[in-house]
Amino acid sequence: MESAIPLHLETQRTRHKRVPDDYQPPYPSFVARYKPAVSRVVMAYFGVQYRGAAPAAATAALAEIAARFAAEGGPSHWDRARYVDRAGYETVVSVAYWDDVARFDAWFAPAREAWTVKAREGIGTFIEVLRPAVARHETLFSSLDRPEGVAAIADGMSGEVQEHAYWGGMRDRIPLSQTDPMTPGGAPELIRDGARLRVKAHDNLCLIRSGQDWSDTEASERKLYLDDVEPVLREGMDFLRDDGLAIGCYANRYMQVLSTDGKVSEKSYGQSWWKSLAALERWAESHPTHVKIFGAAMKYLSTLGPSAKLRLYHEVTVAAADEQFFEYLNCHSKTGMLAAVETVNA
Repeated sequence: MESAIPLHLETQRTRHKRVPDDYQPPYPSFVARYKPAVSRVVMAYFGVQYRGAAPAAATAALAEIAARFAAEGGPSHWDRARYVDRAGYETVVSVAYWDDVARFDAWFAPAREAWTVKAREGIGTFIEVLRPAVARHETLFSSLDRPEGVAAIADGMSGEVQEHAYWGGMRDRIPLSQTDPMTPGGAPELIRDGARLRVKAHDNLCLIRSGQDWSDTEASERKLYLDDVEPVLREGMDFLRDDGLAIGCYANRYMQVLSTDGKVSEKSYGQSWWKSLAALERWAESHPTHVKIFGAAMKYLSTLGPSAKLRLYHEVTVAAADEQFFEYLNCHSKTGMLAAVETVNA
């Protein structure tokens, strides 16, 4: 049994784990392992939003960002997903990952100018970037052989880890939690730059991407997931999208992953911005919407046992203030982190 925290990031704890040292989780889970030389990763969300059918500008923008990803300095991995937001806008997000910040910085400057400087007819565009130190980040996977998201740029997977299957495991997997409560500081502010709107968030903003992959399931298991689990998950995701602000969720997207030909795949993920890890933990542990999700998932997994083919994963980051970038052009006022803004700077 390994610790989720890699050996080179282990330190003398001043804050205790939620479980004793001899805790044995009831089922196996795994985490991504980066090369020790990787001190920071980058996760960059490039979004397009529009109403109704995709205008030509949206199709062109998606092709353009894909071409930039394939160019010199582009990401080691990227994927694309779609959802309809709380205001009824179709939104397509291309998410890219780097393990070399210098390479990203050189690539990003012209990409940013192309994406959020020039207005495009009938669409809004946005960029949301985190570049966290690996000590501020954790992952968790139910299986070893299909990394998703940021884990696709890791060196590989761990063996079975101890810190999971209990409330508090998410925090315990983040190396910084050994010594730091990761308390949020400050409030989001809006900065206007011509037509561009930038959000300056705050210290210890939290991002989660939590995914499901039912592509390997056979007929009876797929029916069980789609009939009994997915509707409950969607209900919780819709709650966070529409009413999450009151409990510390600034924005939530329940995304359908798109295949390389643009068709909807049998994968999904929720992606949300939170005021703090603590706010995310409170929702997960006690809010009726997540208690219901957890109950449906446990019933599903207990019914199927080890034969379950559903794959689950997540990645969680608690980012320092200088590790964040949010910029929006011609997007509605509740897009992403715009929904979190409390003060305006001209």
